[in-house]
Amino acid sequence: MLNPSSGASARTRRRLAVAGAAVAAALLAGATPAQADPLLDGDKLILTNGIASIEGASGGGLASWSTIAGMETDRGIGLSAHVTGIALPDYGWESHGVAVGIRDRVELSYARQNFDTRKVGAALGLGEGFRFNQDIFGAKLRLIGDTVYGSPWLPQISIGVQHKRSLDGAIVRAVGAKSASGTDFSASATKLILSKSVLVNATARWTSANQFGLLGFGGPKGSARTLQFEGSLAYMLTSRLVVGGEVRTRPDNLGIAREDDAHDLFVAWAFDRHATVTAAYVDVGSVATFDGQRGALVSLQLAF
Repeated sequence: MLNPSSGASARTRRRLAVAGAAVAAALLAGATPAQADPLLDGDKLILTNGIASIEGASGGGLASWSTIAGMETDRGIGLSAHVTGIALPDYGWESHGVAVGIRDRVELSYARQNFDTRKVGAALGLGEGFRFNQDIFGAKLRLIGDTVYGSPWLPQISIGVQHKRSLDGAIVRAVGAKSASGTDFSASATKLILSKSVLVNATARWTSANQFGLLGFGGPKGSARTLQFEGSLAYMLTSRLVVGGEVRTRPDNLGIAREDDAHDLFVAWAFDRHATVTAAYVDVGSVATFDGQRGALVSLQLAF
């Protein structure tokens, strides 16, 4: 007599065999369900995501680049976080923030800047150790090109916006700023020429910010946005070690103090795939009547 369950058992064995064949095919193709297009794919080349600029957007120390934050490719989402400090002769500066990259196409960023006046605060009547604070909300969109791949003559081009909001509105207006908040618009072109190990960036910024926005926007010398330039040139000593320099022009709107262009020389070392430390010599010129503000920048970024 036939076992009534034998037919069911045979069908079960056939289904298991078909399922096993499907799993084997997926393994051979290198795409198991758990491995297919992970959200945090992390497949960018090291350092090609840039570092966090002083305003939180990905780029160099002073300049925003067309790069998108995070280690994601066009298949996933990337995350990064940074903390940066600058020691100047008469001031201290610190920022921290986070950024999200979406499919290597869109970047959203936030940074908080804190500017310590130290003893200068007392001389300015603000009180020793008074701090100016600013929030910066940014967004960037990659339009065309690729920093690394594609035509060697077509750079990656992105447009960006940064809304900056001083948390000390009454004071920045007292020093002559027209407004305590403002919005910068930018367009950047960045290309890594792999055959020469050279990265070149040029950014045009339309802004009215005083001292990057820490002292408000506009003033007696000018209230409208003006077009400013940010340029970067870097050389890759190895795939994990980069040296370079930057220049950034700035508006000069306030009547009480001259504002100079800023420069830096930097070295960035990716000591881990997800961690980069940057050290730089920075010259921001005159700040609130105090000349010769040159010092050291140190920044740590984690990116995934």
